[in-house]
Amino acid sequence: MATPSDSDIRAAVPTEEAASAPPGWLVLLLAVSCGLTVANLYYAQPLLAALGQSFHIDEVAAGALITVTQLGYAAGMLLLVPLGDRTENRRLIAILLTVTTAGLILVGTAPDFLVLLAAALIVGVTSVVAQILVPFAADLAPDHIRGRIVGRVMSGLLVGVLLSRTLSSFLAEATSWRVVYLISAALMAALALALFLALPRRAPTTRIPYGSLLRSTAGLVRTHAQLRRRALYQAAMFGVFSAFWTTISYVLTGPSFHYSQLGVGLFALVGAGGAGIAPLAGRWADRGLGRPMTAAAFAAAALAFTLAGLGRHSVVLLALAGVLIDMAVQTTMILGQHAIYRLDSSARARLNSAYIATFFVGGALGSQFGSVAYHAGGWTALTSFGAAFPVLALLFWATERRGGRVAVA
Repeated sequence: MATPSDSDIRAAVPTEEAASAPPGWLVLLLAVSCGLTVANLYYAQPLLAALGQSFHIDEVAAGALITVTQLGYAAGMLLLVPLGDRTENRRLIAILLTVTTAGLILVGTAPDFLVLLAAALIVGVTSVVAQILVPFAADLAPDHIRGRIVGRVMSGLLVGVLLSRTLSSFLAEATSWRVVYLISAALMAALALALFLALPRRAPTTRIPYGSLLRSTAGLVRTHAQLRRRALYQAAMFGVFSAFWTTISYVLTGPSFHYSQLGVGLFALVGAGGAGIAPLAGRWADRGLGRPMTAAAFAAAALAFTLAGLGRHSVVLLALAGVLIDMAVQTTMILGQHAIYRLDSSARARLNSAYIATFFVGGALGSQFGSVAYHAGGWTALTSFGAAFPVLALLFWATERRGGRVAVA
């Protein structure tokens, strides 16, 4: 029997014009699934002090846990997410979530810090399920409402990012940091079954071999200037986001506030207010406002770190800064995804792979450099570091042409 060609496969996939809006319950399931999965990357952020005490390590060494997890996520984006264009998605998602479950169990039972780092790497690599589900949602949505559907799914992902810090703080205060990861392991096992049963089948858009698939991802980066530009924008933004949320627990538990683990969790909860921007960002993208709103987000992030620097002894200013940072990062993320998904409808998983991998490298570097900056120069050094990168991104944005070869979001 002849093997179908890529063109045959694409011809079997419904066109965007013929597609109807996905049912609300499915969008909700995708949003919740993204939130629960990506939360695995952030549980540790408010727990660094507790981890340091448990394994007898200093602040910079503890921060390496965040860095390793995010680098693992970036590796998973490059090596696993492109399979979303080549493999039936339900099976791929179920396999990855099963491995994630095993990794989380190992984190929760780690006897020493090196085992913890290795397990966190496994969790980071396989938690890319969230970034297989987002292109899945984009494929389900017709073109005229794609931004809104992706925005709704991303709002679930972003709520997961923000509430993960609060949840882990609460559980660690009541029980132990290990319980956080063991509960998440149970959630991932349940999610693997739910998604396998509920998701519609999604036909692959290519049959090319795995090595060629990875080379084609690199080819997309070379071909599409807008992909490179949007990935660099988000790398800068996600780097400062990670720097802020990795180090703020040190400030809150320090001599100015003396917050408990529960207090750090309550502070992290205020950042969840920033998730409300996600559906709005999707609408802005659908209306062609991606470019001006990107600039506004850069300016908001720089302002947020300025407020954070001035508010070293004010929890109100620190909370306002946290909300602004989250809103700015979410806005640029969704605007960026909307822009890159239009570049090639048959390669959305690969486009998303390159985009997310690049900015998670930025997040990993931001976590580590933020920890170093805080350790070397305190909160002033951290906030100066955080304000600089959105300004640099804004200067880079100013070089983007409104027409021609550089696409406008």
